[in-house]
Amino acid sequence: MRDRVPERLRVKREPQRARYDRETVDAILDEALICHLGFAVDGRPYVIPTLHARVGDRLYVHGSAASRMLRHVATGAEVCVTVTLFDGLVLARSVFNHSVDYRSAMVFGRATLVEGDEKVAALRALTEQLAPGRWDEARQPTAKELKATWILSLPLDEASAKVRTGPPEDEPEDLDLPVWAGVVPVHLAAGPSEYDWRRVQDGRVGPPRTTRG
Repeated sequence: MRDRVPERLRVKREPQRARYDRETVDAILDEALICHLGFAVDGRPYVIPTLHARVGDRLYVHGSAASRMLRHVATGAEVCVTVTLFDGLVLARSVFNHSVDYRSAMVFGRATLVEGDEKVAALRALTEQLAPGRWDEARQPTAKELKATWILSLPLDEASAKVRTGPPEDEPEDLDLPVWAGVVPVHLAAGPSEYDWRRVQDGRVGPPRTTRG
């Protein structure tokens, strides 16, 4: 837990769910498959889904050289990256108190364009984030493919998480209502495949496995 949390990182609503430790933030970023990159161009807000990977204290975000918006972001614009893992449907006895169990992370920072050897290393990290071991299985990118790919980097200096777990929070006067209440666990599942996707364990998609099988 940080002693002093920057104001824009501080969770205002349900502050008891806030997590400011890097261990929690890193675990959420590492498990998530997709992030959302938010930024502004000419005063207009944009949020785009894309791929990401964390390497140490930096977060890499995948993009295309053909994207006019990303060219703007790469100049050092302020961005916000978010990821969310949906863990359960929380059904209360009242509609108002319905909720979901989730783990989310938010990262603020200035994005910079990655070049040279770091770009190759970042592309490898992005590949391994999706499918551990795939970088060594598949053909390596050509110079043309590298040129067409942009990778943005931002530090994890300003990052926070928010986590909701547990049963519904019913009002005392609703506890005797004849309505089922509880949590329906939710997880991402993978269909049958000949490929040993090292993010799958017993059909469930989760953090990368370090071993095959």
